[in-house]
Amino acid sequence: MNKAHVIEHLRFALEAQLTTAKVAAKTAHDTATHEENIAENKYDTLGLEAAYLAQGQAQRVNDCYKNIELFEPVFNEKPTDKIAIGSLVCLEDDNAAQKWFYLGPAAGGLTVNVKQHAIAVVTPGAPMGKQLLNKQIDDEITLTIADVAHEYMVVEIL
Repeated sequence: MNKAHVIEHLRFALEAQLTTAKVAAKTAHDTATHEENIAENKYDTLGLEAAYLAQGQAQRVNDCYKNIELFEPVFNEKPTDKIAIGSLVCLEDDNAAQKWFYLGPAAGGLTVNVKQHAIAVVTPGAPMGKQLLNKQIDDEITLTIADVAHEYMVVEIL
C-alpha cells in the first residue's frame, strides 16, 4: 500500500465533502431567503425551518474546513514504530482477512478506496482508534461489536 496515494485520496474526499456541503448550504440559503417562504401568518413556519436548515448547512461547511485544516499537518507526519495520528494501519483477523485504517484527527467514518482496498478513517475518540493508539506490529487488539469479540493483529504501519 502506498501511503502517498492514500493521502491524495483522503485529500480529494475531504475536498469533495466540502464541495457537497457548500452546494447544500447555498441551496438551503436560497430556499430560506426566497420570497415564497416569507411567513404569511404566525403559523407559517416554512421560512423559519428553512433558515434553521441553512444555519446547519453553514455549520457543516465550517466543519469541513476545520477537518481539512486538522488533516494538513498530519499528512506530513513521518511513520513511526507505534501507531499515532497519521498512521496508515493494516489489521488482520484470524482468517487472514486484512482491513486498512487511517488514524485521523477528524472525519471518522470517511472511507476511500485505493487499489481495491477500502481504507476507513478512525479517530482516537472511537473505540477502534483508542485501541490502535501506541500499538506496534504484531500487537493484538480486541474490538467488541454487538457482544461479539473480534480479534485483530497489527501487521503493517505506514
